[in-house]
Amino acid sequence: MEMIDKFNLSRRAAMGGAAGVAGAAAFGLVGAAQAQKPLAIGFIYVGPRDDYGYNQAHAEAAAILKKMAGLKVVEEEKVPETVAVEKSMESMINLDGATLVFPTSFGYFDPHMLKEAAKFPAIQFRHCGGLWQEGKNPKNTGSYFGYIDEAQYLAGIVAGSTSKSGKLGFVAAKPIPQVLRNINAFTLGAQSVNPKITTQAIFTGDWAMPVKEAEATNSMIAQGVDVVTCHVDSPKVVIQTAEQRGVKTCGHNADQSVLAPNGFITGAELKWATVYTAYAMMIAKGENLPNANEGGYDKDMVQSSPFGAGASEQARAAATKAIASMKAGEPIFVGPLKDNTGKLVIEKTLGLYDPVLWGTNYLIEGVIGSIT
Repeated sequence: MEMIDKFNLSRRAAMGGAAGVAGAAAFGLVGAAQAQKPLAIGFIYVGPRDDYGYNQAHAEAAAILKKMAGLKVVEEEKVPETVAVEKSMESMINLDGATLVFPTSFGYFDPHMLKEAAKFPAIQFRHCGGLWQEGKNPKNTGSYFGYIDEAQYLAGIVAGSTSKSGKLGFVAAKPIPQVLRNINAFTLGAQSVNPKITTQAIFTGDWAMPVKEAEATNSMIAQGVDVVTCHVDSPKVVIQTAEQRGVKTCGHNADQSVLAPNGFITGAELKWATVYTAYAMMIAKGENLPNANEGGYDKDMVQSSPFGAGASEQARAAATKAIASMKAGEPIFVGPLKDNTGKLVIEKTLGLYDPVLWGTNYLIEGVIGSIT
């Protein structure tokens, strides 16, 4: 890993503010020219690619592309959400000939990816997070997003069926809409099994804060929480801390079952291979990529981790039924719903893809915690 870090750093330093055009291969090129030179696709991760979480989910999908003929995958890990990612993108374009770049972290989008898209109009940029807006953002940019709140709802069902104390815990990074949706969906799933169940939410303040993540997990357990989940880049610390304390867990982003052989019950996973392989095939056919691409179980963009030893038969049956229901379009956020201050926040039932949910700025009734 150290050698990789030094190489990545030197690449960024060498590029500096270098400008220039992309390599000879144009985006979407097919035929003889493509056969002569493989299509280069770049992936940028904010953390290590083996973090058992968000970055690993992307890296595992990128690994599938490496096996596809005619493609060259370029990756860079541990790139902060600063001007450093701009240099990484320029390096991939100018040195590696990348014509499609995936800056995967939330904070890469604005201003960094948008700035590079303006500088390189012939290059395609796709960001993970659902932030792209038609009429506002460049046409050579776009976003894709897996509705992992669906998988968190299912995890909540399993957690609610498993918990004996009626107290769940959720360690979260930042109170942004995507995170709040997951906490709320997890809680609603649990409440569908036990209406009186509660979820204690603790925010650490950033995506990778291992010390605070361990402290939050231990604090929850001390207060009687017996099932813990999270939304942080790497759930490894949360899962292992809970396992050591004999508490059950639900994973997030990738499969963490190997970290908790006794207490892991299931997890909410992102299935980026669906997006990346589809985009690669579209490029091969000379087709344009979508600017917005969103989906859940119905589009095979999220999945649930296999049930672990900690999952009861009752929990497994309820979860299997819930997946079928969501694939059929059954909603999670069934109104009316109040937040945990008693304010009405959802008057009428919202569909799984309702854009109103992108404005989530509250914790629903039953969640113990505050976003301020």
